Amino acid sequence: MSDSKDEDVIENPDPHFEPIVNLPPVQTKTLEEDEEDMLKLRAKLFRYDSESEPREWKERGTGDIKILKHKQLGTCRILMRRDKTLKICANHSVLPQLELKTNCGSDRAWVWSTPADFADEEPKPELLAIRFANAENAQKFHEVFEQAKKIMSQRLPGSGNGEKNTSTIQEDNEEAKTTDGNSEKAADQVSEKLKKLNVADGDKVIDKNCDTTGGDEQTEVKSEDPEKQKITVS
Repeated sequence: MSDSKDEDVIENPDPHFEPIVNLPPVQTKTLEEDEEDMLKLRAKLFRYDSESEPREWKERGTGDIKILKHKQLGTCRILMRRDKTLKICANHSVLPQLELKTNCGSDRAWVWSTPADFADEEPKPELLAIRFANAENAQKFHEVFEQAKKIMSQRLPGSGNGEKNTSTIQEDNEEAKTTDGNSEKAADQVSEKLKKLNVADGDKVIDKNCDTTGGDEQTEVKSEDPEKQKITVS
């Protein structure tokens, strides 16, 4: 006959052990603490690689793109981090001269250029494209983007009513002065790049004639009009 006391004993499947060393919690700063979200949407970002051969679009990352406004300075910037790794893939001011362009008539994709993006820590000009899950999110991005431009036009000296100004605010609050001639030259260079776009899904280049009736899974490129070079993402 077994002892009743032994039957009442229940083994603990998850025993607790006190740690040998207690480490205090570490507070991680994202440098977004002094900013508020004007917009936060999930999207896929591309950058135009002008140094590759052939020149092509390459995927930059998938994650949440934000338009942030500084609570004290009132400046606005775009910030996007990749999923899981949270590595920055876009980080630049929303300057009044930036312009969103439609992509092959798509209602879900936008293309724009920035003179100084800090995603790789070193500021450099980038030609970017973004693709949203639906037209509603794309329209929200456009509306908030335009609002941020108006806010920045009031914050930057000499910008007037959103016209091109002679100074830009970079992410570390340094000011880089440019002339009107340089701005026009940069705009011309961007226009020439847009006319020669090849769209890439990752590192694979897809070069097809633009067909806006072919559905969302197609990628269309070959067109001299930048607005007819569609970037699609499955």
